[in-house]
Amino acid sequence: MLNAKKMENFRLTAVHEMMKRKPVEITYPSNKTSDYFGQNVFGKEKMKKYLSKEAYRSVIFSMDTGSRIDRKMADQVAAGMKDWAVSRGATHYTHWFHPLTDGTAEKHDAFFEIDKDSEPFEIFDGEKLAQQEPDASSFPNGGIRNTFEARGYTAWDPSSPAFVIGKTLCIPTIFIAYTGESLDYKTPLLKALRAVDEASVEVCQYFDKNVDKVISTLGLEQEYFLIDEALFHARPDLILSGRTLMGHASAKDQQLDDHYFGSIPDRVFAYMQDFEIEAHKLGIPIKTRHNEVAPNQFECAPVFEETNLAVDHNQLLMDLMAKVARKHSFRVILHEKPYQGVNGSGKHNNWSLATNTGVNLLSPGKTPKKNLQFITFIVNTLKAVHDNADVLRASIFSAGNEHRLGANEAPPAIMSVFLGTKISSMLDRIERMVSDDKMSPDDKTALKLDIGKIPEILLDNTDRNRTSPFAFTGNRFEFRAVGSTENCASPMIVLNTAMAAQLKQFTKDVNEITASDTKRDEAIFQVLRRYIIESKAIRFEGNGYSQEWVEMAQNRGLSNITDAPSVYKAYLEPKTVELFEAQAVLSKRELESRYEVRIEKYTKKIQIESRVLSDMAINHIIPTAIKYQNVLIENVKGLKEIFSEIEFLEAAGTRMESIKEISKHISIIKQKIKQMTDERRKANMLDLCHKRIENYTYQIKPMLDEIRYHIDNLELIIDDAIWPLPKYREMLFSR
Repeated sequence: MLNAKKMENFRLTAVHEMMKRKPVEITYPSNKTSDYFGQNVFGKEKMKKYLSKEAYRSVIFSMDTGSRIDRKMADQVAAGMKDWAVSRGATHYTHWFHPLTDGTAEKHDAFFEIDKDSEPFEIFDGEKLAQQEPDASSFPNGGIRNTFEARGYTAWDPSSPAFVIGKTLCIPTIFIAYTGESLDYKTPLLKALRAVDEASVEVCQYFDKNVDKVISTLGLEQEYFLIDEALFHARPDLILSGRTLMGHASAKDQQLDDHYFGSIPDRVFAYMQDFEIEAHKLGIPIKTRHNEVAPNQFECAPVFEETNLAVDHNQLLMDLMAKVARKHSFRVILHEKPYQGVNGSGKHNNWSLATNTGVNLLSPGKTPKKNLQFITFIVNTLKAVHDNADVLRASIFSAGNEHRLGANEAPPAIMSVFLGTKISSMLDRIERMVSDDKMSPDDKTALKLDIGKIPEILLDNTDRNRTSPFAFTGNRFEFRAVGSTENCASPMIVLNTAMAAQLKQFTKDVNEITASDTKRDEAIFQVLRRYIIESKAIRFEGNGYSQEWVEMAQNRGLSNITDAPSVYKAYLEPKTVELFEAQAVLSKRELESRYEVRIEKYTKKIQIESRVLSDMAINHIIPTAIKYQNVLIENVKGLKEIFSEIEFLEAAGTRMESIKEISKHISIIKQKIKQMTDERRKANMLDLCHKRIENYTYQIKPMLDEIRYHIDNLELIIDDAIWPLPKYREMLFSR
């Protein structure tokens, strides 16, 4: 990091450099995106060209069913994949996976080998395609692996196509320990998707015997900030922690609402075009781009994809956005709350279920039967969220995301579901059904008529509620509480597992009733009515940001857990263990490991922020404050020499007040930093991770805000010309 004097000069230079930037000229490969979309992906068309018919059918069958590909076929696929990759300029291959770091990982190997005569040749066989053995001890594992137990395996995921970046063939894979336990996000996600597929098909069979597969679909909206690279490099806190740990609010920020959906700045527009072109080459179906609410905040969004592929594409997209930004002299900030006082960034997860017959199960149909199916999946989703709210919250809670949850920009930590008044009214109608064993003829007729009207009702009456963490938006649920840096496999593992368990319970409950000669539709209504009553507390149509909702939720018995140590304990609850083990998604040991990984990650991020803030305060802010204080002292001495005592007291009064105020802030900052450092040392000596997180949460984290308060006050006092860091007005309005 630079010292105070260098930082002072660097800030002024950075602002000057920023103002000279011009948009990078972008050249499209073609006027039609479809001409180059997926050109760097080993998709079905490339497979048909490079694989035998037998090998192609084997891969497609594996993609559809999740079955293994035998060694003979794997050799053929590997050879075809290598030939295609080499034609795209690839010289190396890697198994690309999602460790529990929220990033991606890769180890590159060349295609070439050396034969017994020391002659090089190109080869890539089924064994290398199917499996690699990276070091498993250096990734987060939550105690599953010891340092000396380094062996781990990556295994090919045929359901997500391979792709080429630069000169490397990237093969999406799972990552597991030598013992077979998962060390990644993809392994349990695939298991959760299989579970929800099987459970959904069983329910769909009540309505359509042609349904034999259901896929979970996902559309991921990605919010992000941009900052000029010169300003970024002048902010050690942004470089090391992803957010500004100090900085007074700009006089103008988002209060005029003039940035949202506004004209996209030229430099930003060029950047968006560039990363969209690269994304399209990789088969990432980016469709939407726009300015977001906060200054210098933006959003992009793809069309819906199968959930596993959507998660892979989002992880790839975040990496791609960061790389392309450097070409444009930008840096992408994906942290959930990089700037205090303006909206942070989320990643809205638009989730649904779709059948092999082309039906979106969360979209109403044209007949009462199809709409009964629609209501069935809506109500079961309600029940799944209601019964698993705590672990859903834990799946999206992080050191970054906690800054925005409940901060009038993101839903609160209370899990609730918004359905819209029309769907809610229909559920209320079902709730009012006669509660004995059979519906009356009038009940049947009324319900059938109401259900038949669903498409017309939703056409003009389905609103959106941006204050709800889990909102129905016409044909999908939007999980709005997910953070912008999150690997979305985390909430999708929980949601799809919970939905699978709930649908299996629904099938069991319906079958128990029909066993006593009750007609199936009648049995379905009886079970739905019970679920509607049991999950009613989680339905909320109002303002999720309001204090009234917090009080109402408490009266309803909904949890509102906001501190990390308590939030993460949801992973260890017996009901959570039972949920995941019953669906064969995660074992108790794997859940315990995720609990430890989550709290270690949280603790280390607060630790980093604490260290960075201490360094910046001691080495940059305090020296600058003392320097300005000395200027004021010299000024006061000069005034004393030329004025009479009465005139001096009048002329020097405000300067003397500033000198005293600066001294007060410096003294408190030093005192708090010492306290924070002492607490950090104590916490670091604790052996148990759950004890460390408590110390960092309750003792250290509050001091970050206390120290910031005094630094931000110094920013208002000290001469702007010598303040060492780019200010909010510069960072938020650099285009």
